[in-house]
Amino acid sequence: MNRPGDERKIRRKVKEMNELKEGLTNRACTKKIIVGSVEIGGGTSVKIQSMTTTKTSDVAETVRQIEALKEAGCEIVRVAVPDETAARALRVIHDASPIPVIADIHFDYRLALMALEAGLEGLRINPGNIGERKNVEMVVDAAKARGAVIRVGVNSGSVEKRLLEQYGGPTPQAMVESALGHVRILEEHGFYDTKISIKSSSVLNTIECYRLLSQRCDYPLHLGVTEAGGGLRGAIKSSVGMGVLLSEGIGDTLRVSLTAAPEEEMTVAWELLRALGLRQRGPEIISCPTCGRTEIDLIGLAQEVERRLRTEKAPIKVAVMGCVVNGPGEAREADLGMAGGRDKGIIFRKGEVIRSVRGQEALLAAFMEELDKLLVERRDL
Repeated sequence: MNRPGDERKIRRKVKEMNELKEGLTNRACTKKIIVGSVEIGGGTSVKIQSMTTTKTSDVAETVRQIEALKEAGCEIVRVAVPDETAARALRVIHDASPIPVIADIHFDYRLALMALEAGLEGLRINPGNIGERKNVEMVVDAAKARGAVIRVGVNSGSVEKRLLEQYGGPTPQAMVESALGHVRILEEHGFYDTKISIKSSSVLNTIECYRLLSQRCDYPLHLGVTEAGGGLRGAIKSSVGMGVLLSEGIGDTLRVSLTAAPEEEMTVAWELLRALGLRQRGPEIISCPTCGRTEIDLIGLAQEVERRLRTEKAPIKVAVMGCVVNGPGEAREADLGMAGGRDKGIIFRKGEVIRSVRGQEALLAAFMEELDKLLVERRDL
């Protein structure tokens, strides 16, 4: 029996969940821009970006990494262009890249012009940092002529001194004003194919920055938490910060910035979008936590299944459960699942048991056999 007030709490919880669902389906209405063949903003799906870690002057290694990123799910890639040696390598990299390439430029407008001449689809550059007005005009004219986009990117370390003094430090308000100041320079030159990013290593400041920015403009927004760290910590910070914003309908592209191989960023990014119901790529693996009732090597089984599915792209749901009693019921939505006890293991599809086996090795072998069948079915669709 419900206690007094329980019904009100339930109604309030249902209302909150409905508002969350509405936020996920009603994304902020932003201007659509096109990077190469990739549409950004304007209600299109959230796109995933990354950045190479190679020396851009090393063409072969840079192209190899871009190809690996594309295979892992990257849709737009950024490369560092610190000098003319790197800039001279851009033509070959661009022509060999399977995805659009963005040049990351700091201060030197001549490198931006070389990147555009090489055919790159966009620049990451702040127009207020490249000198006098004629420099900006040359970059803008070149970007217009080639249909390239420009991303204005501000972080907590790049805010102008006058804004730091005005706002008492790199506050969200100061960072937003800095970004919009750079955007206004582009607008004064008649350039509007712009995307904006404002990044902080503080998750809360990042959230506040993008909320403020979303209220002030309709340009597409690129999400990220800068200097998030490596591995688990970086993944958590990025997922919390961007997850909150995406759940509110804010964000058109994203990058999970990890101190790790850039391919690892793709796994976190795609799982983040999957968790929010925004996009799906490849299999979803669900598995229960171990407990005192678990009588099989559940962790080992889950790891084997993850290894088998690492390169698969079919959007299937697979379950690895530790209890034959509750497993099929708890994972009844799975396309394929397995659950094991001391002497018995079962394999099920959509909650219905299709095979029973004895022994963990036999369970894993039988499951892999059924998994191969399922993947063949999905590829034939």
